Amino acid sequence: MFTFLLVVHAIVAAILVTVILMQRSEGGGLGTGGSPSGLMSARGAADFLTRSTAVLASVFVGLSIVLAVLAATRQAATIDPTLARRTPAAAAPAPAAGNQPDAAAVAANLTAPVGNNAVPLAQ
Repeated sequence: MFTFLLVVHAIVAAILVTVILMQRSEGGGLGTGGSPSGLMSARGAADFLTRSTAVLASVFVGLSIVLAVLAATRQAATIDPTLARRTPAAAAPAPAAGNQPDAAAVAANLTAPVGNNAVPLAQ
């Protein structure tokens, strides 16, 4: 429902921008002049583009409020744990006093990474 309303909202916004850009400029941007028979006349108020702008703006504001309410009441999605880091494996127990590994095995363990996120130790 939320996605559908969001798509409708985007379409209404695009149509609203188009209708606004299609209107004839009155030459009085921000109230600095213009024709006295501008937007407030009966002819200007009855214009199709003016009415459609008012309707589309009302729909846009209404959809904005509905989408805000829906977004505030939606439940949060669960977090996907598939990319979470794995904890490193427990360290191997130390060898007994009489069982010392040879130097080649120790060097191989120092330079070869144990897992995907292990960093080789500097020698």
